[in-house]
Amino acid sequence: MPAAPGHARASFDLKSANLPLIAVVLKTPNLAALAKELESRFGDTPDFFDHDPVVIQLTQVEADDQPIGFQVLTTLLRQYRMLPIGIHGGNPAQKEAAKAAGLIDMPDISSAAVMSEVVPQAAAPVAAPAPTPAQAAMASAPPATAAATSLPAGTMVIDKPLRSGQQVYARGSDLVVLSVVSFGAEIIADGSIHVYAPLRGRAIAGARGNAQARIFSTCLEPQLISIAGIYRTSEIALPEAVQGKPAQVRLVGESLVMEPL
Repeated sequence: MPAAPGHARASFDLKSANLPLIAVVLKTPNLAALAKELESRFGDTPDFFDHDPVVIQLTQVEADDQPIGFQVLTTLLRQYRMLPIGIHGGNPAQKEAAKAAGLIDMPDISSAAVMSEVVPQAAAPVAAPAPTPAQAAMASAPPATAAATSLPAGTMVIDKPLRSGQQVYARGSDLVVLSVVSFGAEIIADGSIHVYAPLRGRAIAGARGNAQARIFSTCLEPQLISIAGIYRTSEIALPEAVQGKPAQVRLVGESLVMEPL
């Protein structure tokens, strides 16, 4: 039925959105070095990202006079299924070059919006010396619906299996999962993560920098684990004492420590 005169139906709405982003923290304008490190880290896992929106952080290269080829940089990131949409920080020349490449300037990014960061080096194995500081973990997959129960004590409970491509974020609380977290699924919590089943996907605890957060699982075999930005991928085999066994992961200094339960 046509709308009455003077009461035309709107064809769209405008609403604010809180978009989860990956932050690529650029530490050098040398894109050849960056390409080499990306290949070393993600070359064997071409589908590690899933066309995730990316903001390029330039705060650590603001004082560098070497120009940044943003067209080359964005093409490079797209090769790894990242979608660069903007920059954060940078000097005036860098901002102009980024704008010419179609990137928007994003001066204000909340910690809630920036879910993770890609940095040059992951955490080392347990027995190795402390690694170079890393500031955040991996990529956010598109959210998918999952049955969840929020408890007033600051805990979210998931009682159904999480399949590949599903994501759960316990904002401001701990996360308890009572079933399997499949490879390709992602669980994120501002507090600790407890998985009373096999943990095979990505687990990111202390997402807003809580270094006291921990990860617990009755069967630890994750694709990626991260606490307060220090992370480790499945490319580095877990110690035999915790692989596929009940274990906890905690942060000591700038290293992830895995211990059997």
